[in-house]
Parts: sequence; C-alpha cells; structure tokens
Amino acid sequence: MNLALAQLDIEGSATKANRKRALSAIREAADRGADLVALPEIFNVGYFAFDSYARAAEPVDGPTVAEIQDVAAEQGIAVLAGTIVEDLAASAAHGFETPAEEGYANTAVFVDDAGQRRGVYRKRHLFGYGSAEQELLEPGESTVTVEYSGFTIGVTTCYDLRFPALYRQLVDDGVTLVLVPSAWPYPRVEHWRLLPRARAVENLLYVAAINGVGQFEENALLGRSTVYDPWGTTIAGLGDEPGLVTARIDPDTVTEYREEFPALEDRRL
Repeated sequence: MNLALAQLDIEGSATKANRKRALSAIREAADRGADLVALPEIFNVGYFAFDSYARAAEPVDGPTVAEIQDVAAEQGIAVLAGTIVEDLAASAAHGFETPAEEGYANTAVFVDDAGQRRGVYRKRHLFGYGSAEQELLEPGESTVTVEYSGFTIGVTTCYDLRFPALYRQLVDDGVTLVLVPSAWPYPRVEHWRLLPRARAVENLLYVAAINGVGQFEENALLGRSTVYDPWGTTIAGLGDEPGLVTARIDPDTVTEYREEFPALEDRRL
C-alpha cells in the first residue's frame, strides 16, 4: 500500500482555509499514487484554538467529513479525516453512538476509497498539561479497527502515544498499522521521535505519526511526521515544513518480522 501523511500548515480558528488545505492535500496524495492519506489532529480549527472548539464543532456526518467523503470517492483514495472537534449531541441526533449525550470529542473518521465511513475513533486519553482539552472534551471509550488494503488499521491520537497498554489492545485486535493524528508542539521533539518508534518496536507493527505545523500564540507544532516500520526503522519523514510524507508499506512485512522475532508470543499476562 502507498501511504501518505499530510503535514498541514494549520491556522488557528481558520476553519475554511484549513479545510481547503486538507482537501488539496488529499488530491495531491491521490495524484502521487497514494492509496491512503492521513490528516493531523484537529486540522480544521487547530488544536490550540480552544476558544473556537464550540463554534467549529460538528457531527460525524457534518460538512468537513462530508467534503472529505466526496473528494475520497472522486479521487479513489482512502482518508483518515483526522481529527475534528465533534459535536456529540448532534452526532447522537443523527443516529451515531457517542460516549456522552452532549459535549465535544476529539474524533477521527476513516473514509474508504469509495467515500464510505468505515470507522470512528474518539481520543481516549485527554491532555491536561498546559491544555484545556480535559476541560472541553469527553474521552472516547473504545478502540476502532478497519480492514483496508491488506492491513488491519487502528487509530490513536497524539497523547495516546504515552499509554502503551492501548497499543497492546490494538495488537490483540489484530492491528498491523496504527495511524496517529497529532498536534505535537515544541519543545518535546525527542518525545515525538521516541514514542511512536517505541510503539512500533514493542508491538512489531507499522506506526504512522501525522503532525501539523503552525504557530498558535505560545505554542508551535513541530511537524516531523514519520512512518516507522515494525523494526522501528524510519521509512519516510519530514522536517517542520508543510508537505506530504509518502511511503510504500507491506502487510507481509509485519508477518515476517513477527515470525523472525516472536516477542509477542512471550508475553505473560
């Protein structure tokens, strides 16, 4: 599978401009032969634009995801729309199962190459250190897996990287590729390099960490979107400039690595 990560330049509160950049990146990824493209965390309004969350919130089938579905079908490419601020009450009213009757969530939606919604993941671990996320959002309660292009794909979001038990759960669910939409800021560069690589190594699977770039008053996203193979080797990555990361990944590689080094079989639960 040809995988692309869209490292977007995200402007705080500029929903229309951010959405336009995302749609352009999806088309560019399709033009470059990608089968799947993943977007960063809260790409539509900007993670640190906390005052704009309520204004920008929408249901799972709202205008942002609907536009992405249209472009995905038009271009024949799968997209991790990921993430947006979800209006839980609106989603529930539209028939979606939600973790709370009202409030907001940090939500990723997997859309396949026919434009169909295939999975919804709400961030499980909400960040509290210098962030309003815990005050504003409701945590998700479940994992999600999607079968696509030979992979069993799982999704986690940003701060989830610090909780390895979640990734063990995904391994038990058969996951071979984890997509991690993020809004990782300076100065924690070394953490961003270490954690997704560690999750790849300890679980013997691909990890694709998708970050944005952009300045939000006192916070700046550090970019460095990267694809790691099941051995923890960097396949492809970017610096702190906008652009596309592209990588060819193969589900057979996961099988081969797990057979060669069967550490997962030695777990004592």
